[in-house]
Amino acid sequence: MRVLNRLLGLALFASLQACGPQEEVRADEVIGSSTQDIQLSIKNADPSVIRVDSTYISAEVDAGRIYVRMASSVNGLASAVRQQVWGNPSGWAEVWAPEIIKDGTTYYIYFTAGAGSAHRMYYIKSTSPNTGYSAAGLMSLPDNKWAIDGTAFIYNGQRYFVWSGWVGDTNGEQTLFIARMTSPTTVSGARYVISQPREWWEKVDVNPPTRVNEGPEPIIDPSGQLHIVYSANGSWDTNYCLADLRLRAGGDPTYVWDWYKSNGCLFGSNGGIMMSGWNATLYAKGVGHHSFVLLNGDPNTSPPAGPQFPLAFHGVPKNEYPSPFWSGRYWYSGTFQWWGNITYTRGTASNTGWSLKFYE
Repeated sequence: MRVLNRLLGLALFASLQACGPQEEVRADEVIGSSTQDIQLSIKNADPSVIRVDSTYISAEVDAGRIYVRMASSVNGLASAVRQQVWGNPSGWAEVWAPEIIKDGTTYYIYFTAGAGSAHRMYYIKSTSPNTGYSAAGLMSLPDNKWAIDGTAFIYNGQRYFVWSGWVGDTNGEQTLFIARMTSPTTVSGARYVISQPREWWEKVDVNPPTRVNEGPEPIIDPSGQLHIVYSANGSWDTNYCLADLRLRAGGDPTYVWDWYKSNGCLFGSNGGIMMSGWNATLYAKGVGHHSFVLLNGDPNTSPPAGPQFPLAFHGVPKNEYPSPFWSGRYWYSGTFQWWGNITYTRGTASNTGWSLKFYE
C-alpha cells in the first residue's frame, strides 16, 4: 500500500459505511490499488511511531539500547539513520517495547527492563526527540508486580497509565491494568483490571499455553469514547492479533464492567479467530503490537471518521518460517479507519459504537 493512496475522500467513506457492519471489505476494495503492505527494512518488533508537526519519530530497542529515528513519512523511517538515546548503563538483561510520546515540550520514552519476574516499567525524558535524554527512572506502579508495554495518556482531562502485567508474582496470564496519574511519570492510587484473556479466541495458544493481553494503545473515537486496542495471544506464534476494548458512553476507565471487548480479533492472520466481518491478513502473520501514529502520540488528536490513517505494526512475512518465530519479525506500515455501528457483546450485555478496520 503506497503512502500517496492512504487518504480516502469522505464520499468514498460514505459508500463504505453503507455496506453495513457484517459485510467484508478488503484492502484492495478500499484503496483501489495493491493490497501489499509495506514491510519496512527494520527487522525488529514493537514499533512506536508518532508525528510531531511534519516529522515522524520512532523508538526501538536493539541489543538492550534504545534508538530514535526521524523521517518525513512512516515509510521513510526504514532508511533514516537511527540515533542511540539510551545505552543501558545498568546492563539490564532484557529491554523491550519503548513507547515514545510528546507531552507539552517534553518527550517521554516508556520502556520495560529487567529479567524474568523482575520486569518493570521505566522512563527517560528529554526536550529533544533524539538527544539529551535523562537517566532511566522507575515507574512506581501500584503493587509493584511484573509490568511491560506501558504508556501514558490523557482522557477527559485526567492522566492515565495503561500496561500489561501479572496479578500476582508468577506468570499465569497477562492482564491489562490502568491507573490514574498526577504527572507523566507519577502514578497515583490503585491499579485496576480492564481486560484479561478469558475469551476463547484469546486462548488458542497451546505451546506454551500462556494467556496474553499486551501492547495496549489508547485512541479516541469520533463520538469521544476511549478505546484501548491491544495484542492478544502469544507474540511467538501466528495467533498474535489486535483486538479492541471500547469504553461505554459516560463510562469510567478504571471500572472493568464499563469496557466492552470486540468479539474476536480485528487484525490477525488466523481467520478462525477473527470477529465476523473482519478478514485475516494476506501478507503478514503474527501481526500485532501496533502504533496508531498520532500527532504527538496523543489520543486526543485521534482522527475523525472518514479517511484511512497511518498504522505501524510488526509481523512475519507469510512465506517465511523463522525459528524462533520472534527472530523473523519486521516493522510494517499499514492503515486504519473508524468503522461505525458495531455491537460488542458480553454475556447478555451489549454495546454498540465505533470499531476499527485495519488494512495491510
